[in-house]
Amino acid sequence: MTNLTLALDAMGGDHGPHVTVPAALQALKFNTSLKIILVGNQTEIEKYIPQADPTTLSRIEIIHTTEAVTMCDRPIHALRSRKNSSMKIAIELVRDGKATACVSAGNTGALMAMAKVLLKTLPGIDRPALVSCLPAMTGKPVYLLDLGANVSCDSETLFQFAIMGSVLCEAVHKKSRPKVALLNVGIEAIKGNDQVQQAGQILQHTDQINYIGFVEGDEIYTGNVDVIVCDGFVGNITLKTSEGIAKLLVHQLKRGLNDGFFVRLLSKLIAPRIQAVLSKMNPDHYNGASLIGLRGIVVKSHGNADEAAFLQALNLAATEAKRRLPEMIKDRLESILLDINS
Repeated sequence: MTNLTLALDAMGGDHGPHVTVPAALQALKFNTSLKIILVGNQTEIEKYIPQADPTTLSRIEIIHTTEAVTMCDRPIHALRSRKNSSMKIAIELVRDGKATACVSAGNTGALMAMAKVLLKTLPGIDRPALVSCLPAMTGKPVYLLDLGANVSCDSETLFQFAIMGSVLCEAVHKKSRPKVALLNVGIEAIKGNDQVQQAGQILQHTDQINYIGFVEGDEIYTGNVDVIVCDGFVGNITLKTSEGIAKLLVHQLKRGLNDGFFVRLLSKLIAPRIQAVLSKMNPDHYNGASLIGLRGIVVKSHGNADEAAFLQALNLAATEAKRRLPEMIKDRLESILLDINS
């Protein structure tokens, strides 16, 4: 029985239907309770679904539009001029209750602007933030936000991000009082710009948040902190740099395993373990960032994601929809803000 519907901006990203449609077919294959609405150019979409079986086809709906948001569109231009775009229609489906979540690999700024206007933010939240779960040495997840939705943030916005990140960690992982930190250029109180310092001062006097202070970039993947907060400029560069390093390590490791007879022989003996390590290091495994703080679910995929990576974003959206994440965050958020303001 179908009980979960995702609205997919099929034209978004660097590859459009070439990636988004096959990934959608894979998601439908793995999740029999899933329905997907593909929004975009019907002719282009149908090129990639003729081989689908009848059962899968029965859970696909196509909404045709020839308009799409480009990666070069400014957010305000996309909001005002791309009224029939695949991205906007996909978000409207969530707003109107016809879909449980929206997934797009398109323009991040446009996605944030449209989602904020169409879905609205939760009470007490001024701006949504992109957040993703990252791997850590301890095996525990680490949440990093914002990843690029808000390039410039004042101290109040960073404070709200800290609350949302803490609530998200509590809601998803049932973790009591998760550790929250601000990403900074040093751990000393005198370090950082005015916004970060002021946000730190606010958090120090907020008993409802388990704020532990500043952390530097080398602490992100240790697992010593559950939630790390920064503005979108810092967060996006941090994420993309980390992904580049991960790809470099994977490349170097693969190349090293082909050097010399004994190394190649050893690599065959331990191949399953090596593949497991490479899989964990692959940044595509963690593709998909939630636009948190909205009254609906919106997941942003990397623009250059391949089919496997885009499938991860679809799986994330389905998971958040099953958990009814916005409702969970709203309830916990109201309690925290009530205590803070009382």
